[in-house]
Amino acid sequence: MNTQVLVAYATKHGATAEIAEKIGEVLRQADIRTDVLPTNRVNNLHSYKAVVLGSAVYIGRWRKEAAKFLKANEEVLAEQLVWLFSSGPTGKGNPVELLKGWYFPPVLQPIADRIQPRGIALFHGVVDMKKSNFIEKWMINKVKAPVGDFRDWEAISSWAAVIANVLLENNWTSGTQLK
Repeated sequence: MNTQVLVAYATKHGATAEIAEKIGEVLRQADIRTDVLPTNRVNNLHSYKAVVLGSAVYIGRWRKEAAKFLKANEEVLAEQLVWLFSSGPTGKGNPVELLKGWYFPPVLQPIADRIQPRGIALFHGVVDMKKSNFIEKWMINKVKAPVGDFRDWEAISSWAAVIANVLLENNWTSGTQLK
């Protein structure tokens, strides 16, 4: 398949990068050419037919570099198939319920509405006290955030498989775009 997909991400301590790599792995297993890159290493979106964009979430916000990427590339993304994901909540249970219905930064929702992503997902994240700085440790303790790796690799893989199926079932190649 000639489709080339970009999985772009913004991470602070690496957990979101690992989620992006897993998404890329699932897409590659479906024989979809896929690049996985941090947002600050993406130079040109025009060579991609679809984009999966994700960010770590801190205090209800995407990382600055992910928000900047989304804003700067809005016009190009509006012409592509796009999926968005966030990673962040820790603890057991449904991540959207843990965040009381939050699944995407409200400040970025108008851009997402214009881009019309095919899907938006919220995945559990990681809190690793060894990688946290003093202020992060203070905040984690203050809000009593659960510490550990709560990522649900099956949920991440399943979501990526849905993306692969959309691309494959519609025989979406360089000359055809779905919206």
